[in-house]
Amino acid sequence: MTLEEIHGQQPAPVGHDWMQGAGTALHDLLVSAQRRGCLTAGVYESAKLMNVDPDNVAFCVLAADQEDEGDIALQIHFTLIQAFCCENDIDIVRVNDVAKLAAIVGPSEESGEPRDLHCILITNPSEEGWKDPALENLNLFCEESRNVNDWVPTITLPE
Repeated sequence: MTLEEIHGQQPAPVGHDWMQGAGTALHDLLVSAQRRGCLTAGVYESAKLMNVDPDNVAFCVLAADQEDEGDIALQIHFTLIQAFCCENDIDIVRVNDVAKLAAIVGPSEESGEPRDLHCILITNPSEEGWKDPALENLNLFCEESRNVNDWVPTITLPE
């Protein structure tokens, strides 16, 4: 008997289409949020925003490459951000390819310099009634992942 059977839960679909759909939705959300000015990039910038206005944060992305896995300070920041997101009901995902994120988000608009993309927050825009279908799809993806005890699912971005 599996854990899902004990608790009466159905296992989340693990097919390629399900994961690919989440990656496409994340790509679309990042593009849309950047266009609307609702994207905050950087571990420290994100921590400041979450401290000042946590109710305005709609979604969180943590990104780390293979070499970042050994960075203890970054892993501590990730743990604290994850705890904060769980406490404040903010959906959160991981991405294992910072280069793909950089290709989507691009450099800082102010300075043109590369940004710290280890943490990206999507905030609610100032305009009322903004409903992004990509955000709704990602929220559903996160909810399904939590149903199978995957609290911070990993998403693969499309090529």
